[in-house]
Amino acid sequence: MPHPSILRVSPGSPAERGGVMVGDALVAVNGVPPRDIIDYQQLVDGPDPILTIERSGIELELIIDKPAGSLVGMEISDALFDKVRTCDNHCEFCFIYQLPKGLRRTLYVKDDDYRLSFLYGNFTTLTRFTEADFERVITERLSPLYVSIHTTDPLLRAEMLRNRRGATSLRWLEHLLEAGVRVHGQIVLAPDINDGVHLEATLTDILLRFPSLASVGIVPLGVSKYTKEARMRPMTKQEARAAIETVTTYAELARSVLGHTLFYCSDEFYLLGDVAFPDRETYGDFEQLENGVGVTRSFEDEFTRRESTKVPAHSGFFSSIDGAPALGYRAVRFRSKGFGQRRAEDALKVAIISSTYGKLALERVFLAAEQPPVDVIEVRNEFFGGNIAVTGLMSGADVARAIATVDYDRLLLPDVCLSEGRFIDGLDARELPREVEVVPTDGASLALALSGTAFPLIGGSHG
Repeated sequence: MPHPSILRVSPGSPAERGGVMVGDALVAVNGVPPRDIIDYQQLVDGPDPILTIERSGIELELIIDKPAGSLVGMEISDALFDKVRTCDNHCEFCFIYQLPKGLRRTLYVKDDDYRLSFLYGNFTTLTRFTEADFERVITERLSPLYVSIHTTDPLLRAEMLRNRRGATSLRWLEHLLEAGVRVHGQIVLAPDINDGVHLEATLTDILLRFPSLASVGIVPLGVSKYTKEARMRPMTKQEARAAIETVTTYAELARSVLGHTLFYCSDEFYLLGDVAFPDRETYGDFEQLENGVGVTRSFEDEFTRRESTKVPAHSGFFSSIDGAPALGYRAVRFRSKGFGQRRAEDALKVAIISSTYGKLALERVFLAAEQPPVDVIEVRNEFFGGNIAVTGLMSGADVARAIATVDYDRLLLPDVCLSEGRFIDGLDARELPREVEVVPTDGASLALALSGTAFPLIGGSHG
């Protein structure tokens, strides 16, 4: 098993005082080689853990002086120290199959690992879940988990996953729920495949078989121009409206029977169908924000109150275990070190850079908040094509094209489209043809930016 390396050591932390250095390889904690960051956290949670590290080919033992329950203060290069459990499904709708070549390596990792579900909110189909996995989840209380359901019809689920184990793997969902594990579900809705009467049957089944699910997010199929699947097509406006109607009916039934909404459509349905969003109270604690459920209502609330909402730990952001690294496109959005800031002036012409769906959502937010109109530069996603229109998947090339000739004094770019300062196509934000201000993707930050607060400036290398 390869040893993970130490990426960062916090100044003044127990790790630094104990002699840990960036580049060290972590071999063991208290003599036990950890399998993953979960093992690591449990092993270092006690007082004065002993780290075995490898430096320049030599193993050293370092005693970390710290009380039980406190942080060690270092970031490790990997979340899983053994092999990532890759997905053995071959779903027609899998977005990884629809990616172009040349992107970051981590974007092509097709995982189906329950540990990444716990750590990062990745959805797992449970087709590779085992009794040993179940025992560990229960023993170590690895909760919440996120499970892709898609349909409860065994034959249809096996067909959609292109894996015969898909027909039976939802039995693990029953066992997890019976054991008290908190689980969030997901249904990717594919037109003509699992929508219509199939969706009604699935929602009925969930109420009967899995009523203790914490939430179920229904999201539309994403289709890029790179798909090779003949059956995959974007949802129409009428189909989006039909899905909303079905989900709303079952959400009302769930509220009357279970006392909470349970079923939620992602924002894309409402934007595509041109339907008003549900009231904020409908979304409860916004438990599937990372899945695009309730993003606009949450953003509107933050924008109006000018106060950021703390994303709950079960939303898919890793926040409970010391030392875990960012993973894939969930990396640190933007580091402002090295970039200057300028003084904001009231008379400056301001525009927001956003995607097609982002523009529609912002228009609704501004209308509800009685905000004077703000120009939004729509970035059409030519990089992925198809029906891909979310802000997080804006490419650098598309953004550069959209802003190349515009005439604004301030261009506000949401940081959700950046990972360590790079767009999904690898373009460094500093290479943009115009200067942009990178603004955290929440309503409160946007309200501050529009009121005159300046954020880090980058780009303008060709201007």
